[in-house]
Amino acid sequence: MAVNIQPLSDRVLIEPVAAEQKTASGLYIPDTAKEKPQQGKVVAVGKGKKDHDMTVKVGDTVLYGKYSGTELKLEGNDYLMMREDDILAIV
Repeated sequence: MAVNIQPLSDRVLIEPVAAEQKTASGLYIPDTAKEKPQQGKVVAVGKGKKDHDMTVKVGDTVLYGKYSGTELKLEGNDYLMMREDDILAIV
């Protein structure tokens, strides 16, 4: 999905993956007990810093810290804007 925003420098725009609705044993998780997702899909990537190229690309699935990034709401969808350093791994 194309988003009408271009992150600056080494920032990355991520669309978080929806949290699980039920456990592996089939129990439904109420909204109050759900944890923040720590996995998402890269939607837009900045150009990088002068001495460092970006490692992640648009379309990559990444893992990030629980409290990383800044939450944004664009065009009715939730996104996270964070620095590439806050990304832990590419899945």
